[in-house]
Amino acid sequence: MDRHDEQTAGRGSDLELLIYTDDVPGGPVSITTISYDGTRIDEETGVLPETLPGLILRPAVTWIDVDGVHDSDLIQAIGDALGIHPLTREDIENTRQRPKIEDYGDYLYVAIRALSRDSDGRFRSEQVSLVLGSRYVISFQKHPGDLFIRTRERLRAGTGRLRTAGADYLFYALLDAIIDGYFVVIEAFGERIEGVEEEVIAEPDQDTLQAIYALKRSLIAFRKVVWPLRDVVVELERGESSLIGDATLVYFRDAYDHTIEVAETVETYREMMSGILDVYLSSQSSHMNEIMKVLTIIATIFIPLTFITGIYGMNFAYIPGLAHPWGYLAALASMIVVAVVMLFYFRKKGWI
Repeated sequence: MDRHDEQTAGRGSDLELLIYTDDVPGGPVSITTISYDGTRIDEETGVLPETLPGLILRPAVTWIDVDGVHDSDLIQAIGDALGIHPLTREDIENTRQRPKIEDYGDYLYVAIRALSRDSDGRFRSEQVSLVLGSRYVISFQKHPGDLFIRTRERLRAGTGRLRTAGADYLFYALLDAIIDGYFVVIEAFGERIEGVEEEVIAEPDQDTLQAIYALKRSLIAFRKVVWPLRDVVVELERGESSLIGDATLVYFRDAYDHTIEVAETVETYREMMSGILDVYLSSQSSHMNEIMKVLTIIATIFIPLTFITGIYGMNFAYIPGLAHPWGYLAALASMIVVAVVMLFYFRKKGWI
């Protein structure tokens, strides 16, 4: 396998979108709860919606994690049990929402896009809905899978201020976990762009162009995820909701800084891909110019040769040298001399 084949084989899914949206419904809807304070933590799985009102009345902070949003009846039962507005339930089930925040007074609703890596190295985009109440946080995920595994580990270990803080800090921790996942995507984009850039400089081909356009489309999808998130975090940072304490506002400022960093990196990568595309088009144009130059030189050399053969190919009875025994060889020799002289001249001019 030569170098070009190795690059094509190693590129793999570069020809596919790095970020895609999976519309296939997940598995059965399940409810998991974690109630905690500074001294204890209780976890329950397979929780029924009708038991949720009793959980959120506890003095402890309760995290209600719902996997799956395609069961409308169950989502409605959860909404009825917790007093969630019908419009919020509709937004939870509609997984094509733009990242947004809505304040309903007794709770905050945030829709955000989360990115999780698949086995093939690509990232699946899915909507995650977060609801912040006075002593509870509800997270809705479309697909089963723990996006918040580090948050769970911190709660179980009792490290940091998570166990001693309120529900607003848990809300921040979940939001920050999703934003931190964007940096993994940024790293993957950087590696893919670096690989495509090296290939554009080395041996670009049609697959390289497809890889460039796939990365550009993925960056557009990533930008649609990141840029609206800025408005969400800005509104949280302002602290206009009574559900977010002053002590937690500083953490939302940090989340805003991370969001801006990701957004600026996305814009930088988009500019880089535009530059790489220009380099690719320039290299292809240069390669075509080289081909045209070679063909032009060949055609130019054959013009006088065709002229000579054209003269001696005329159907006249008397042509000088036509009857000479060395006439044929002399014509060939003259054509060879003309070709050599022209090649020498072209080389002296630096055209070849």
